[in-house]
Amino acid sequence: MGGWKSKCPTIFLHLFKTSSMKGKLYLFPTPLGENEDAGHTILPYATKIMHGLDYFIAERARTARRFIKSTGPERPISDLTVYELDKHDPAKGLSDFLKPAMEGHDTGLLSEAGCPGVADPGARVVKLAHEKGIEVIPLVGPSSLLLALMASGMNGQSFCFHGYLPNKGNELVRELKRLETLSSKFNQTQLFIETPYRNKAMIDALLKNLGSSTQMAVAVNLTLINQEIRSMTIAEWKKVKIPDWHKQPAVFLLYAGKL
Repeated sequence: MGGWKSKCPTIFLHLFKTSSMKGKLYLFPTPLGENEDAGHTILPYATKIMHGLDYFIAERARTARRFIKSTGPERPISDLTVYELDKHDPAKGLSDFLKPAMEGHDTGLLSEAGCPGVADPGARVVKLAHEKGIEVIPLVGPSSLLLALMASGMNGQSFCFHGYLPNKGNELVRELKRLETLSSKFNQTQLFIETPYRNKAMIDALLKNLGSSTQMAVAVNLTLINQEIRSMTIAEWKKVKIPDWHKQPAVFLLYAGKL
């Protein structure tokens, strides 16, 4: 027993060191668009952490390198290792991408725009990091969904994000009516997005199929110099000229409840 006791602290010390040697996974929000103001949405402390990392995971390596370069790192971008997520096979290579973190190197995860893991394939990386015991650290930055909700005047206590809705006519109509019913029943704001070149078709469908008292909001080019946010009832929308938002990133919200 005496020998076991004498070795015990050494064993526990070894286990502690093994655990603590893992690197961290930092989640870096990125600007929602490209103009002279976009970079201002990234806080200095996040940039400082980013400049200390050698390894990154991103949806597109080229976009990630361009963003990192825009923050003014002191060393060449070519020195960095950027693993690229496979959009056709989101699970491919994830364990290899986290190998540096398992070996003690802090690693960064970047989205194409906004927050990693939110409407973003990076969620799989985060899930695997938790499974492997890697500490996950989310950093503050822009989220188009929360910004749109904040600016909508709709219920921010209860809301649901649905991603992309069906793009086929009949399916889209059924889904819009279902979301309107859910909003009314649960007093809940419904959020969704659309491929930018279908913005007009989405707005037309909303105006045609939602009740006149239902509130609809469209938040376009959030955080950029040409940002537009409009929120009013369907009846009010039908009285105004709809801006040309073709091919511009937008978040759509509807609300049939009562604040």
